[in-house]
Amino acid sequence: MSQALIFATHNENKVKEVCSLLGTDYDILSLREIAYLDDIPEPYDTLEANAREKSSVIYRLTGRNCFSEDTGLEIQVLGGRPGVLSARYAGPGKVAKDNIAKVLSEMTGIEDRSARFRTVISLFIGGEEYQFEGVCTGRIAREPKGDEGFGYDPIFKPTGAEKTFAQMTMSEKALHSHRARAFEKLTSFLQERIKSADHAQSKS
Repeated sequence: MSQALIFATHNENKVKEVCSLLGTDYDILSLREIAYLDDIPEPYDTLEANAREKSSVIYRLTGRNCFSEDTGLEIQVLGGRPGVLSARYAGPGKVAKDNIAKVLSEMTGIEDRSARFRTVISLFIGGEEYQFEGVCTGRIAREPKGDEGFGYDPIFKPTGAEKTFAQMTMSEKALHSHRARAFEKLTSFLQERIKSADHAQSKS
């Protein structure tokens, strides 16, 4: 039987990607599917704190096991920007094309294109919080390429690849993805927790 986990997001692209990463062992419910339609504020200046805010709000409201994630694109020559502002870098409308245009404008003529994606997952389960991090290093392309993915995927090339994330299939992206690496840690944790519970039950 699959485990039900609420994913504290309204981003259906993220839900789709996470479902592909976790497989059929987990029944992932988005905020829309639990009829929570409000935006959860992300007022903090770290990915860790913003991820915790989103998952803790939903856990307090529902009492159900849930997780959230916050992801930032961190560009070396921009001092780590856009970072926690990644989704709304060009404004509160969270328009990906505008965010990409702003980044490329700020990097005009710059040779050092080093960057990394970083994902932090906050899981609330059994009243306790656990966090997991995934990082993907790479570089910023000089122009957008590809139609897959979302966010900054058209301008990010992971280390060792010539394609941007937006030129990759979902399975190709998962080989490099910061989000995939964070969710590998999450699934390992959940599997160990299930084993421990089963072991304790068998001894009782």
